[in-house]
Amino acid sequence: MKDVTEKSPTLRTAIAETLITMPAEVQAMLRERRLEKGDALEIARAAGILAAKKTWDLIPFCHPLPLTHVAITYFFEPEGVRLQALVKTHAVTGVEMEAMTAASIAALTLYDMLKPHTHALEVAYTRLLSKTGGKSGDYQYTPARDGAGGRG
Repeated sequence: MKDVTEKSPTLRTAIAETLITMPAEVQAMLRERRLEKGDALEIARAAGILAAKKTWDLIPFCHPLPLTHVAITYFFEPEGVRLQALVKTHAVTGVEMEAMTAASIAALTLYDMLKPHTHALEVAYTRLLSKTGGKSGDYQYTPARDGAGGRG
């Protein structure tokens, strides 16, 4: 684990997103909350929040952090659902991994809740959209212009 003993706490934020693709008929069931396992979007939201809080248990070199805010939002896209995780803390290290873990686990929870209806599901990507605070400064995702990078 990196020694952060001498660092001063600062406000740090991170936003990450994950896209899960699905057939249109399954997306309609999700929108209309007609899934046999219940309200998948709210269950995924809760799972993402819990995952952010447990990131340090899952990823060996992550520090336990006092998270001050975690929010999971979702957006319907033509090909599926995009889940975004916003995480905040006032600490000596950043929350990028917490945001990416939250978005990933929210998507995996949707996968689990949708699989009785189809296996034509794909967790397409997880990426950091932005971060603020810390020695390395702020970061903002910009899609690669040459087509070699992630989706925009």
